[in-house]
Amino acid sequence: MVTCSSYAFWGRQEGSLCAQHCLNNLLQGEYFSPVELSSIAQQLDEEERMRMAEGGVSSEEYRTFLQQPSVNMDDSGFFSIQVISNALKVWGLELILFNSPEYQRLGIDPINEKSFICNYKEHWFTVRKLGKQWFNLNSLLMGPELISDTYLALFLAQLQQEGYSIFVVKGDLPDCEADQLLQMIRVQQMQRPKLIGEEAAQSRDQRLPRSDVDQAIEVNHPFDGTGMLDEDEENFQRALALSRQEIDMEDEEADLRRAIQLSMQDSNNSYSSKIRPQTYRTKQLLAQALQNLAQVVI
Repeated sequence: MVTCSSYAFWGRQEGSLCAQHCLNNLLQGEYFSPVELSSIAQQLDEEERMRMAEGGVSSEEYRTFLQQPSVNMDDSGFFSIQVISNALKVWGLELILFNSPEYQRLGIDPINEKSFICNYKEHWFTVRKLGKQWFNLNSLLMGPELISDTYLALFLAQLQQEGYSIFVVKGDLPDCEADQLLQMIRVQQMQRPKLIGEEAAQSRDQRLPRSDVDQAIEVNHPFDGTGMLDEDEENFQRALALSRQEIDMEDEEADLRRAIQLSMQDSNNSYSSKIRPQTYRTKQLLAQALQNLAQVVI
């Protein structure tokens, strides 16, 4: 069985360089480096600075502009849509917003396109057709994800609902080995690739002792005043048991003293028929008190 990652070029996420991975996954090769994209970003910044200077270098707007950070890149490795668009112009490629009225009026079925670039906040990834099949080349996955023709439109619609901006890539993409090979064969995928770190997290959870899991749950569900934490409750129950035991011992000792007192009274009285029932009851109380006291001591 031929798998998705056998032929398709796919770059795994490193740092925040998703724009670089997005472009290289789209073009199916190491076409752009962070240094090259930074150069494009700096060029865009300079062009914008020159436009702002036309209003006067002593103007408040110009001084404010100089104090602001670049909108085209940052230290984390993020690059703007302008950087990506300018990088693709080198290859004669153009980006069109997928949900724009101009494009929607064309009524083009997504499966008849060649590729899409998707963006949410600061993350970029490519969805591209290689041969006769579609692939999600998201660098946050452990590998390329196969997308069926029937699922493609639903997949794009779901991304839009999640807040993604989707751009259609127009123009002729450079030739690549993956596209040529996948024109002749079709690949299969038995299981969707996991997100980077997802498998390691699952393995770590499986190795985590049960007691640690319980502690983690307790940390995520803090004490709200309606009950006691396990340790405090255990201490409370232990103290309560000791308190009950002490009360029982006091009761038993009181019974014992009362039985002994009655016994002593019986020894001073005659063994008349009226006294015998009381003596018998006294002996019962004495025996029961001694038995209970023995149980408490043990």
